[in-house]
Amino acid sequence: MMGAATPPAEDAWRARLLQGLHLELRRLDVDGIATTVLEGGDGPSLVLLHGGIECGGVYWAPVVAALAERHHLVMPDVPGLGASGPAPRLDPDAFDRWFAELLRLMCPAAPIVVAHSLLGSFAVRFAVRHRALLQQLVVYAAPGVGPYRMPMGLRVVAVRFAVRPTARNAERFERFALLDLDATRRRDPEWYDAFSAYTTARAKDRHAKATMRQLIRAGTKQVPDAELRTIDVPTALLWGRDDRMAPLQLAEGVATRLGWPLYVVDGAAHVPHIEQPGSFLSALSDATRRPSTRSTS
Repeated sequence: MMGAATPPAEDAWRARLLQGLHLELRRLDVDGIATTVLEGGDGPSLVLLHGGIECGGVYWAPVVAALAERHHLVMPDVPGLGASGPAPRLDPDAFDRWFAELLRLMCPAAPIVVAHSLLGSFAVRFAVRHRALLQQLVVYAAPGVGPYRMPMGLRVVAVRFAVRPTARNAERFERFALLDLDATRRRDPEWYDAFSAYTTARAKDRHAKATMRQLIRAGTKQVPDAELRTIDVPTALLWGRDDRMAPLQLAEGVATRLGWPLYVVDGAAHVPHIEQPGSFLSALSDATRRPSTRSTS
């Protein structure tokens, strides 16, 4: 059974975020969970897995048109976020069941998966257990790939926003997440304002709040190197050079220890696909055109 209708304002913000993009909206039952998926383009399947953000997959919009020229894009809202219904619990085991079924439903062959932030941490655990379901993995700004301690500044702005999801607290969080909020907003003020408003509105939902707590708890825990070394699909790292949420040094350590190639986007912090979409696309193209070899010991 699909979830309740969203408020008209939220539908309008989602529509603005996706304006001009040729995407099909699909509503599926995935492992018993009402799941919203955006799909478009032709070619090998590329799954864009959003991070721990209340708006879900619509935040990939700045790079969708270019990627859809050469890929069959699949962009789900994970349970409890965006326009998907909640799961009773979204721990790594529940995520694995949901994501495995989603891939079987949406991808005719094993896809490339690009997984951002907290969901990048979930994706590497998934790759340890279900590597046969993946062609390639790009781990994008994920804290769980190494020893991680949440920066105090992030903790402060995240707690403020979680307790009181207001426009002011949203801006505080965005200024920490982005290298230059004002420059990013100037590129397309209407799009950015819809993104911020929709994310803030979804953050008030009790299911979204519960999901975010679960993602933070599990997604910031390190996946041991011994497990990461068992991933035998090509795996690469993609990072913003000035990421304050998951610092670049974390990725550099992983690249050194495991031999995963690292692609760095200049002029960006935690969300290069929004901050520097052109440079993000170039880095992603390099990462997927020259896949890594198996992790080294």
